[in-house]
Amino acid sequence: MAGERRGRWLRRIGWGVLALAVVVVMTVWFFLRGSLAQLDGKHTVPGLRGPVTVHRDALGMPSISGGDRLEVAYATGFVHAQDRYFQMDLLRRVAAGELAELFGPKALPTDREHRLHRFRARAADAYALLPEPDRQLLERYAAGVNEGLNALGTRPFEYGLLAQAPRSWSAHDTLLVIWAMYFDLQGTTARRELSRGWLRDNSTPEQLAFLLPPASRWDAPLDGNDIPAPQAPISATAPSWWGQPGPRDAALLALAASPAASPANTRAENLDTMEANIGSNNWAVSGARSATGGAIVSDDMHLGIKLPNTWYRTLLQVPDSNGSTRRIVGVTLPGTPFVVAGSNGHVAWGFTNSYGDFLDLVPAARDAARPGQVRLGGKWETPVAHQETILVKGAPAETMTVRATSRGPLFDTAGRTYALHWIAHEAALLNVNLRRLEAVNTVDEALAVANGAGMPAQNFVAGDAAGNIGWTIAGPLPRRTHGGAPGTDASYPLADGTAGWQGWLRPGEYPRVVNPAGGQLVTANSRQLAGRGAELLGDGGYDLGARTRQASDALAALGPKTDEKGVYGVMLDDRALFLAPWRDRAVALLDAAAVKADPKRAEALQALRSGWTGRASVDSTGYRVARGYMWNLYELLYGGANMQLKEWGGNAALAGKRWPEILARLLDEQPAGWLPRQYATWRDLQLAALDRTIGDLAADGTPLRQATWGAFNTAGIAHPIAGAVPALRKWLSVPADQLAGDTNMPRVAGPAFGQSERFTVSPGKEEAGIFNMPGGQSGHPLSPYFLAGHSDWVRARATPLLPGPVQHTLALVP
Repeated sequence: MAGERRGRWLRRIGWGVLALAVVVVMTVWFFLRGSLAQLDGKHTVPGLRGPVTVHRDALGMPSISGGDRLEVAYATGFVHAQDRYFQMDLLRRVAAGELAELFGPKALPTDREHRLHRFRARAADAYALLPEPDRQLLERYAAGVNEGLNALGTRPFEYGLLAQAPRSWSAHDTLLVIWAMYFDLQGTTARRELSRGWLRDNSTPEQLAFLLPPASRWDAPLDGNDIPAPQAPISATAPSWWGQPGPRDAALLALAASPAASPANTRAENLDTMEANIGSNNWAVSGARSATGGAIVSDDMHLGIKLPNTWYRTLLQVPDSNGSTRRIVGVTLPGTPFVVAGSNGHVAWGFTNSYGDFLDLVPAARDAARPGQVRLGGKWETPVAHQETILVKGAPAETMTVRATSRGPLFDTAGRTYALHWIAHEAALLNVNLRRLEAVNTVDEALAVANGAGMPAQNFVAGDAAGNIGWTIAGPLPRRTHGGAPGTDASYPLADGTAGWQGWLRPGEYPRVVNPAGGQLVTANSRQLAGRGAELLGDGGYDLGARTRQASDALAALGPKTDEKGVYGVMLDDRALFLAPWRDRAVALLDAAAVKADPKRAEALQALRSGWTGRASVDSTGYRVARGYMWNLYELLYGGANMQLKEWGGNAALAGKRWPEILARLLDEQPAGWLPRQYATWRDLQLAALDRTIGDLAADGTPLRQATWGAFNTAGIAHPIAGAVPALRKWLSVPADQLAGDTNMPRVAGPAFGQSERFTVSPGKEEAGIFNMPGGQSGHPLSPYFLAGHSDWVRARATPLLPGPVQHTLALVP
């Protein structure tokens, strides 16, 4: 009897545990389902001035239509919040330095770095300076955001996992979203200047002139065929740090001393992260070269890719000034109420990061006789102290003091103090003027809007229905004078007493290129101009130029009567034109004597020959070997600088992205003074780099013939919550697709960086437009739109720019 009773109790307990588990699962399930967006039906909005309709297609792309621009902004905020509120929240928190409130102490380093700029306080100043119609637009958008958030059945799932409640949205927060893009697009500038400053301080002027040339043979400027850039002679001797052990060598030594250690970056392939995050291509073909006579514009902005994607596809139908309706299609940035890049039926436009010089590091001097004061640019002043409180989840709040000066906030690094004089700090220059592109009808009108846009300075390329094309800079440009001997210009920390930039350019002073003779415009983050206009922009970290040159030549090869499909195809060009000479060097290096000395080299030679496809294709082993060889040469020669620059948060590749051309010259000319003493010949140095590459590729026991480019370049795109809750990574990540493409070619692709969107369109002919995006519309893993369109992006299947047939209809009604 006792046994039976015990059995009954155990069964009851078992059923009880099962029932509890079911309740827990169902509770979690309904909680998650409750935060999905409303797709159909009516939603009543008190005070709405007129109905707004939201149609969605099979990919979840909304078409938002209304008779009042403010109410269309309201509906845009509504759908942004329902699909992407957590993303919006992260953007404003990144700008304001408020991530630790969600993620705890691990986010404090980022918050401290960003809180230095006090952008939340600046947002209030910038908002007060906006014209009243713009403030109305942002207020109405914010109201829509909050209604969309509150209309969800439960809070967005991310907040449930973090045990947090979402804060409401304010009109000021849209300005913070724009500042978040400043961090994304100009955030490495200070580290670059510090890196260049270290090189200046640890090299002779002759060495520096060779190491940091102002241009490369790859550059394809908009105002000429090339850039006059006579090569500086190779100095007789190399700097003392040249060829010294680098971070990787130190990590390997640490591993040898303590085998249980896990040193970071022991594989040379990871070195490319120091340079690969260079973003964006865009180009335009004039009507003189298009099949229809209208311009064709193509754009793919390269960014770090997460889930959800940076961009949110949208079609807006808004009242036009002539009483009709204007259709604007493209990508919006959640947190802002307008199309960032796309077409309005008359003009199409897109952006790439301009990499001009928009920041100065001004050395701050002190004197015991002037306590509490600093000298900046030759003048003494007393910094103003601001106390910033950083809320920290699960820990006490932290207070940091920001010392503000007339030249920006002070910060300390590597035993020095600088004021960070950044154009982003000027509240008067932040605005939402970009929304005025909705109403432009010509390229000239679009260029004028771009020059007055309050956003990170970008290359702006536009084309209109009449066939005109044009380039300029969108965003504020500081007023400065560039030039001087190497080491004295403003792309380094300034010398004490140097003025630096003062004020900013007026729109009429901006450089422009309109309807060039070749009938095309191409930008891809390299130096844009060969002439005097280059001095207005400065060099804030230009790309090498190989990608620009390859895209420009490929676009020219399309001939006189091209179409959208042809122009779109240039974005997918993964030919290894830049890396091919490095492959040839490696093949020549592996002669019979080299292979006989080490049989493992024979497999590398086979990969370089039979495994070379001429592209960064997923099946190419030769591409991976050639690439590793080049990067290992970089590490063997620049490693000593990188070891020292770790303290500065920089590296030599960041200081000068033209380093591959420096290495190529050294290998060609083989000056004795630049050969590190541990190598008897330049051949020995190159074989050491190749042997490192072979060791890297075979480190895990994989045969070299299986070490394909795709096996390394595998998608690792995930939702930010996957980092906070690793157990959910499987459900919050894309498939592990192998990706074709790489740096220094139009098809830029890395595991979590690359083409964040692709579109090609001729304004007025949007029905023939093409679009791809790496993530879906929704940030919710249970939504059918979480990964919708991702496979098309991976495989580069051209999908329509315009939305497809309506699948869902939501009406917002008064």
